[in-house]
Amino acid sequence: MKRHVVFLLVLIMSMSLLVPAVALGASDFRSNLVLYSSMTDNDLNNLVKLFGEKYPNITVEIVNGSAGELTSRINAEKNRPQGDLMWGGLSNSDGHMYSDLFEHWLSDHEDEILPAYKSPNGFYNLSHLSTIVFAVNTDLEAELGMNITGYDDLLDLRLAGKIVMPDPNSSSSAWNHVCNIFAAYGNDSPEAWELMEGMLRNKMVISTSSSVAFRSVQAGEYVVGLSYEDGASTLLKSGATNIKLVYPEQGASASAFSVAIIKNAPNMEAAKLMANFLMSAEGQSALGTALGTLRFTNANAVYETPYIPATEEIYWVDRDIDWLVENKEQVLRRWNDIYMRTR
Repeated sequence: MKRHVVFLLVLIMSMSLLVPAVALGASDFRSNLVLYSSMTDNDLNNLVKLFGEKYPNITVEIVNGSAGELTSRINAEKNRPQGDLMWGGLSNSDGHMYSDLFEHWLSDHEDEILPAYKSPNGFYNLSHLSTIVFAVNTDLEAELGMNITGYDDLLDLRLAGKIVMPDPNSSSSAWNHVCNIFAAYGNDSPEAWELMEGMLRNKMVISTSSSVAFRSVQAGEYVVGLSYEDGASTLLKSGATNIKLVYPEQGASASAFSVAIIKNAPNMEAAKLMANFLMSAEGQSALGTALGTLRFTNANAVYETPYIPATEEIYWVDRDIDWLVENKEQVLRRWNDIYMRTR
C-alpha cells in the first residue's frame, strides 16, 4: 500500500466555545485526518486540492491500497483505530459485511442522493459509480486481427495468456466484473459459470492490483484488462492513444461505491467534514468537473465527463443486489475452486 502525506488547512468561523468547533466552523479548528482509499492517484490528488480549497487547515494523510488490504487493516486496528474514513472499495453489494468496522452515520446530504443510491445499510454513503469496462490495447488488438466487443471474444485462443483481471477475493473492481457477468447472463446461471471457467482456461492472468488491469494493458503487457471506468479512463485523460474502453455488448452495469467513517475514528469531526464534502452537490460538482472520469450520485451535482461516454450511449443491464449480497461468499468459493482446477 502506498502512504503519503498531504498538508491542508481548515478555515472555519467561530461562534461559541461551548459548541464543538466543527459544528460551528471555528477558525482555530485544526485536526489531522487519515484517509484510507482504493481510488486512483488522479481521484485523490483532486480531492485533496478541492477539499483543501474549502478547508485549508487539516493535515491529511492518505493510505492507498486495495479494498481487501484496507478493510483487513481496519479490522486489525479496530481496538485502536489509526484511520478516520475510507473512500472507494466499499460496494453496495457488500451488505452488512463490515458493519462492525464503520460508524453507523450518514452524511447531511443523504436526502439529495438519487433514489437508486441511497445508503443500503446505514453506514455506507454511496458517493460514486464504478462501471465495468474492458481496457483494450488497440495496437495489439489490430496485430491479432481482432475487434473486441464483448465476453465471447475473451474465449478466443488468440487472447490466451493476454487477458488480465484482479483477484475478486480482494479487489472490488474484479468483484464488480463477476457481478456484471451474472447481470448479463443470469444469477448463478450455467452460462455465467461456463464463461468464467472459459476465461480462466484461456490462461487469464489474475493480478494482485486493480491498477494492473489498465496500466499493464497500456504498457503492452496484455491485450485486454478487465477494469473499471474511472481507472481506465484516466489513461485517456493522460493522453494515451493506444487504449479504448469497451463496454461489453452483452451489457454493462455499475457498482455504487461509498465513503464510510471508521468506527471510533481518532479525528471524527474532520472525517465528517470530508465525508459531507464528498456527498454534497458542491463537492461532487467540483470533483466531477476536475476529474471527467467519474459518475456521481448527488442528484444536484453538475459536471461533464469528457473521457467516458454518456449514460445513454451504454447498453445497461440490472444487477440483483440482494442476491449478490446473500451469495457473495458462495460465489467466491466456487470461483476459487475453478481457479485452482484451471491452473
